[in-house]
Amino acid sequence: VSSSIGSNIFDILVGLPLPWLIFTLWPTTPDVVLIQANGIWQSILILVGMLFAIIAIVHCQGWKMTRTLGGLMFLLYFAFLVQAILTEYLSNPCFG
Repeated sequence: VSSSIGSNIFDILVGLPLPWLIFTLWPTTPDVVLIQANGIWQSILILVGMLFAIIAIVHCQGWKMTRTLGGLMFLLYFAFLVQAILTEYLSNPCFG
C-alpha cells in the first residue's frame, strides 16, 4: 500500500519536475526541447487520480489491510493497465 501511494507522490513531486529544473538551471545547448509525449497531461491526471483513489479506498477500509482493499488495489492496477494499453494502441501508428 505504501509503495502504491509513495511512488505516485514521488513521480509527481520529484520524477516530473526535477529533470526540467536541472535542464533549466544548467542547459547544455540553447536549442528548444521538443516533448514527444502526446499524453503527458493524461498521464499526470491519471497519477493524481490514482493517488486520490488509493487514499480514499484505504481510508474507507479503516486504514487496515483487508481482503477488499487488496481486491480494489488489484482492480485499480488492472484498470490502469487497460487504459495504458488502449492509449498506446490507439495513438501508435505501428498498430495500424
